[in-house]
Amino acid sequence: MARNGNRREPRFNDDEDDDLRAEARPAARARAAPQRRRRSGSLIGALIYWSLTLSVWGAIGGGALAVYYGSQLPPIDQLSVPKRPPNIAIMGADGSLLANRGDTGGAAIRIADLPPYLPKAFVAIEDRRFYSHWGVDPQGIARALVRNVAGRGGMQGGSTLTQQLAKNLFLTQERTLSRKIQEAILAIWLEHKYTKDQILELYLNRVYFGSGAYGVEAATQRYFGHGASTATLSEAAVLAGLMKAPSKLAPDRNPEGATERAAQVVAAMAQEGFISDKMAKGALASPARTQRENGAGSINYAADYVMDVLDDTVGAIDQDIVVTTTIDPRLQAVAEGALKEELDKKGAKFGVSQGAIVSLDPTGAVRALVGGRDYSESQFNRAVSARRQPGSAFKPFVYLAGVEHGLTPETVREDGPLNIKGWTPENYSHEYFGPVTLTRALALSLNTVAVRVGMEVGPKTVVKTAHRLGVQSELQPNASIALGTSEVTPLELVAAYAPFANGGIGVQPYIISRVKTGAGKTLYTRKPASLGRVVDPQYVGMMNDMMQETLLTGTARKAELPGWQAAGKTGTSQDFRDAWFIGYTSRLITGVWLGNDDSSPTKKASGGNLPVEIWSRYMSIAHKGLPVAGLSTNGWRSEGGGVDEVVAKPLDDLIGLFTGAAAPPPPPPRQRQAPPLPPEEPARAAQSAGDDQTATITAPPAARPRAAAPRDIDDLLPPEDIPDAGAPPPPPRGRKQAGRDRNVFEQLFGEP
Repeated sequence: MARNGNRREPRFNDDEDDDLRAEARPAARARAAPQRRRRSGSLIGALIYWSLTLSVWGAIGGGALAVYYGSQLPPIDQLSVPKRPPNIAIMGADGSLLANRGDTGGAAIRIADLPPYLPKAFVAIEDRRFYSHWGVDPQGIARALVRNVAGRGGMQGGSTLTQQLAKNLFLTQERTLSRKIQEAILAIWLEHKYTKDQILELYLNRVYFGSGAYGVEAATQRYFGHGASTATLSEAAVLAGLMKAPSKLAPDRNPEGATERAAQVVAAMAQEGFISDKMAKGALASPARTQRENGAGSINYAADYVMDVLDDTVGAIDQDIVVTTTIDPRLQAVAEGALKEELDKKGAKFGVSQGAIVSLDPTGAVRALVGGRDYSESQFNRAVSARRQPGSAFKPFVYLAGVEHGLTPETVREDGPLNIKGWTPENYSHEYFGPVTLTRALALSLNTVAVRVGMEVGPKTVVKTAHRLGVQSELQPNASIALGTSEVTPLELVAAYAPFANGGIGVQPYIISRVKTGAGKTLYTRKPASLGRVVDPQYVGMMNDMMQETLLTGTARKAELPGWQAAGKTGTSQDFRDAWFIGYTSRLITGVWLGNDDSSPTKKASGGNLPVEIWSRYMSIAHKGLPVAGLSTNGWRSEGGGVDEVVAKPLDDLIGLFTGAAAPPPPPPRQRQAPPLPPEEPARAAQSAGDDQTATITAPPAARPRAAAPRDIDDLLPPEDIPDAGAPPPPPRGRKQAGRDRNVFEQLFGEP
C-alpha cells in the first residue's frame, strides 16, 4: 500500500522493505533471545530469592516456636534424667527369681551385659542412623513424610531412638506440634549430655514393652521366663518388634503378629550387616516361644506378703533392691498343686471354693505360702489376712494349759452332758463316751472334755497360753474359747504350733532373710532369733504324745507320712464353715484351711477329710530326701508306769537341722491300733464327737480307777491357788522328773 493510500505490491528485493524478507527472521529471533533469557533468569532469581526469604522467615518462625515451647521446659542447666522407679526383685531361698515388684516390673540392666545383637535389633528397626545423627534425623523425617504421602508403609518411623527416649523421660504421650518440638529440643540435649551407648542403655531400660513390663529385663522375664542377658536372637527380634505397638504385638496375646514383626526385624538386621545370613536364617527357622504366664501363680501371694513386711524391714526404697526370701520354690509349687487339684476334684462336691496353706520350718521360716485357689481370680491373701474360727484346731492350747496346771495325758475326765449357765456344749455325734483320758479326748476331739479342761484352768489362762505360743489375734476369754470360737489367721495358728515341733521355743514367722541393693550392698540380714522358751520340754513331750494319737487313732487317721513321726490336730467350725488341719514333724509345720470367703457352710467338709488329704500329699513330697528325725517326748512316763519311747533325741535332730550334721536314725514310729470295743458295746462305731465329723471312732477302753470327775459347773471353776502358766508349774502327776536338756535354740542362740 502506497504511503498516500494507493495500493502497492510488495517486492522481495526492495531495500525499503528489507524487513519483510525471509532472511530477516533469524535476526529478529536473535534480538528477542536476550529478552527471553532476561525473563527466565528473573524467574529463577525470584524463586531463589523467595526460597531464601521463606527459609529465613521459616527459620526465624521455627526458632521462635522452639524458643516459645522450649521456654515451657525447665532450664537446660536444671534438666536431669528422672530417676528410674525402683524395682524389688524377690528371690527364693535357692536364688531363683520368684517375682518382681515395683512400677517397672524388672530391674535395670547394663548394655554391656546384653548380647550384642539385642541392642542392634532396636537400632535396625527403629533408627538405622542412630550412630550418625545428632538427636534428630532430617532424613528419617523426610522419608516418613514421603511414605505417609505415598500411602506406603515402612519399617521405620520419623522419630529417632533419642526422641523416643526424650518422650518417655520427660513428656506425655499426646501427639501435638508442641510436644514434637519439645521432643526434638530434649533429644538434642540428651545427645549433648550422654554418649550413644548411654542413650541406648537408658532407652532399653525405660521403654514400655506391654503387659506391665518397663525395660528389656522386665520384658524378657515376662515373656520368656529368663533374664535379658541370655536372650536369643529370635527373642531379641520379638522384643524390638514390640516398639511399634507393645499391646497389640505382645507375643502372649498375638503370637502370629509378634512372629511376623520379628521377621521384619531380623531382615532389617541382616540388611544393615548386624547379623550374618546364617544367623538370620536360624532365627527365622526357630521363632521365639513365650512361656506360660506365671503372673497368676500362687507365688504372688508370697510376693505380696514380702511387700507387706518389707517397709518395716528396710524402710523407704529409692533404688533397685534384691530381697532373698525363705520360700522354697519347689515346696511352693507342690503346695499350690496339692490345693488346686484337690479343690478341682472335690471342691464342688464338698461346697468348698477357697483354701490356704502355710508351711514353716521349726525356726519360723516360711517355706511355702498359698493364699488362695487362683491368684488371677482373687488377690486376697487368706493365708495371712483371713480371720476364721479354728474350731478344734485350737484345743491343743487348752490341753497345754491343763498339763501345765498338773494334768497329764493319762488324766481322766468325763465325756458327758454339760451345762454352763445355759450353754450346753455337746459332741457332734450327740454321743458321749463317759470317762476318757485326755489323750483319747484330744485324739477324738471330744468337745465336752475340752470345755471341762478349759474351765478347770480358766478361760483367761487358755487365752494367755495361746498368746504365749504365738497367736496374736484378740481372743475372747469365755467358756467357748475351748472350742475355738475366736478368729485367727492361718499363719499365726501354724506359728503357734511351732513350739510343739521344735522343743518349746516360740517363733515369729518370717519370710525375708536378706536384702541387698542392685549393686550388692547389704541392707538387711536376719539374725537367728526366737521368742525364747514358751513351753517346758516336759510339757512338749506330753503334747506331742497326745497329738500323735490324732494321726494314729483319732480324727486325722487318713494322714499319711510313711517313715516319719508326725502329730497335729484337725478342726471344723460350726456348720462346717471352716475345715482345718495343722500337722507337724520335726522338720516342717504345715497348716491347711478350706472354706468359703462369705463364710457360707460347706457340704460337710471337715478337718479330717480334704485338709488331711492336701496335707498328706504336700508333706510326703516335702520330706523326700530329708534325714528322718522324731519329735520330742522327753522321756515322759505314763501313770501306768509304761515308758513312752523316745523316738529321737530332739537336740541332735534340731542341731542337724541348723548345721546340716546328720542325726542318728530314730527307731521306727509306733504303729498303734484303735483299742477293741468293750464286750458290752459290740460293734458300736460313732462319728468323731468333735470337729471332724466324717472320721469313725470306737469306744474308749475302760479307764483306770480315779477320783470322781467333777460334774457341776462350780466344780469346774479353777481354785485360787492354781498358778498362772507364766509361773513355775508343779510337776505333773504320774511323771518321773527327769533332768532337762538344753534346747537346741538355747545352745545356738543362748539362754532365752
